[in-house]
Amino acid sequence: MNVELIAHSPEPEKVVASAAKLCYSATGAKGLMDDLTTEKSASFLDKLLDFGHYSPLEHISFTFAIEGVSRVLTHQLVRHRIASYSQQSQRYVKLSQFDFIVPPAIENNPEAKAIFISAMEQDQTAYEQIVDLLEKDYFDRFLSEGMGEASAKRAAEKSAIEDARFVFPNACETKIVVTMNARSLINFFNHRCCMRAQWEIRNLADEMLKLVANEAPTLFKGIGPKCLTGPCPEGKMTCGNIVNVRERYRNLLSV
Repeated sequence: MNVELIAHSPEPEKVVASAAKLCYSATGAKGLMDDLTTEKSASFLDKLLDFGHYSPLEHISFTFAIEGVSRVLTHQLVRHRIASYSQQSQRYVKLSQFDFIVPPAIENNPEAKAIFISAMEQDQTAYEQIVDLLEKDYFDRFLSEGMGEASAKRAAEKSAIEDARFVFPNACETKIVVTMNARSLINFFNHRCCMRAQWEIRNLADEMLKLVANEAPTLFKGIGPKCLTGPCPEGKMTCGNIVNVRERYRNLLSV
């Protein structure tokens, strides 16, 4: 897994503080950023978050480039609806040799891993065979419909891989660009940093949290699973390790 923060709102904490300042001040828009030092912004943001006033956080956004993750992960990721996503297309990109993600439990079990790798190899073979068969069918059809040879070849390949991709597994590696505002990110971290989240998306959430905390340390101070600041919300489904979880995120955010 590789996660990079490729863009974010300039001076994110100052922007949030200035937006919130407007709510509580007669100051006009032109003077919002005046005298907002880093220290004053941090102090204002601490009070803002204590009040539970989160709407000003929507004024800043963070964009991540993510690769080396599975489609299992991205199927979960896109459930976070207040965000923007651009994912590598299996419809337009021919995967002559697809990469795949091996879950740690499978990696650590030699017999399970052998079965898994064999299944991935069979999927690749099936994909290539289906592409070849369908490409010929589509090429002949497009020629018969009056399309030129070069155009028919291009269209046949596109149509063939569009259908053949159905054979690919959830383990298939993918790449995605994600943009979220700070409020949506906090909600994402609350849910996906939890020990009950699936291991891969939890790893992603941890990496994203470290990146944004470096750029906006006051906003993301103490952010992670909800049990960091209160009782576990999972009830009977709790992991039962709240002390260890809190220590883990103190260490993660201190790096």
